[in-house]
Amino acid sequence: MKPRIFRRLAAAALVVAASQLASAQAQKPVPPGSVRLYVFDCGQLDIPDVSPYQLTRADIATNVMSVPCFLVAHPRGTLIWDAGAVPDRSIPAGGTGTLRTYGTSKRKLEAQLNQVGYTPADITYLSFSHFHWDHVGNANLFARSTWLVRQAERDVMFADPPSPRTEPENFSALRNSRTTLITTPDYDVFGDRRVVIKAAPGHSPGHQVLFLDLAKTGPVVLSGDLYHYPEERTLKKVPTTEFNREQSAASRTAIEAFLASVHAQLWIQHDFNAVAKLKKAPAYYE
Repeated sequence: MKPRIFRRLAAAALVVAASQLASAQAQKPVPPGSVRLYVFDCGQLDIPDVSPYQLTRADIATNVMSVPCFLVAHPRGTLIWDAGAVPDRSIPAGGTGTLRTYGTSKRKLEAQLNQVGYTPADITYLSFSHFHWDHVGNANLFARSTWLVRQAERDVMFADPPSPRTEPENFSALRNSRTTLITTPDYDVFGDRRVVIKAAPGHSPGHQVLFLDLAKTGPVVLSGDLYHYPEERTLKKVPTTEFNREQSAASRTAIEAFLASVHAQLWIQHDFNAVAKLKKAPAYYE
């Protein structure tokens, strides 16, 4: 090959590479001016027996629980809160993925994330309300994010033998993730009190809820499994399957007092009918 032609090809290759880099940089999500909350549909749980919740079928509107996932977009970064039950790899194109027979999902979390302009690589922080399998199904997608977790939860997740309430292969990549251990009752994720992880132990050793101060929507608390059915809240029923029922009751009292003090809404994450009414991504709350 003649030197002149070689130089032209090399120059053309550099132009293409530079163009691709510029395109990739241009496609990076633009940080919002204020906190945004995206709600993703990550499936549902068709609970066969509600008696462990101290409820009967006559007590509740539906036995089905929703499984939402959330993206918090903040001017200083992003946070995924809970990652669904059924991992994306188990959801066939145009079909339904199933886990433990009663957990199902038709929509992949990563595809929903892409729809609003993000990829897993764009996520700054990952955190879960707790370690149970129906909240951490797509954890491995975010192994490059910084994991915000309480020591008690991490210990259970990587216990040997594993807890029967886990599916270890769905979060195995987090073992080597960059990790921040939360050691205080409240953890201010972005340093401005707009996104705060609050301790609410009982359902699991390190269970937590997420407080969001949204400029237009107002203050919201995402419940994790503080409650599962709204009737637990109204009838004051504490499930028999809690890690520590006394702690759960105390956490409920504390969070209810907090809700009243800041005039916040409580979004019960597993409340099928209430979550169905929430606007889903690509729409968002702010």
